[in-house]
Amino acid sequence: MITVKTHQDLEDVLMEPKAPGIKDAYFVLPGDGQNITAIVSGNNGREFNKTHGYFNESQTVEILNCLYGQGLLVMQRNDEAGEAKEFKMVSLNPGKQVIIPAGFGFSVINIGKIFLVVLDNSASTQAADNQLKAKRGFAYYVVEKKGEIAFEPNPNYRVHPQITTE
Repeated sequence: MITVKTHQDLEDVLMEPKAPGIKDAYFVLPGDGQNITAIVSGNNGREFNKTHGYFNESQTVEILNCLYGQGLLVMQRNDEAGEAKEFKMVSLNPGKQVIIPAGFGFSVINIGKIFLVVLDNSASTQAADNQLKAKRGFAYYVVEKKGEIAFEPNPNYRVHPQITTE
């Protein structure tokens, strides 16, 4: 069964939750030990459309494969107090595979003009993450500024680590 995530489902992690956005933000097709996620292109306010995100609390890595489109994967590791300790960004294009370490949170962001489709090895669709709800998302929002991709600090974090790329 296909799960549809709407703009309303994303409001608790958006920079501008009341700004105009994409009605049906993304679709999840769960499978046996894996999911296919299709993220619609466009913006929610100034922010590029994205998945809600969650933290992988298990001791296993997750593997994400980009099947179609162009996007970014953002990953964050927090300290015991819930402040960002590390923030990584990986460009996604078809054929790109990314290993997400245990303990990292992640979200997939569509920066292209078409659907972004990814396959992950998560056993099931993930519920909304309370850590992310409390801080209204990750340490940075991915926004469009003057036609370019930019990272806007989330004011709900005291610490904004340097953004590393892989």
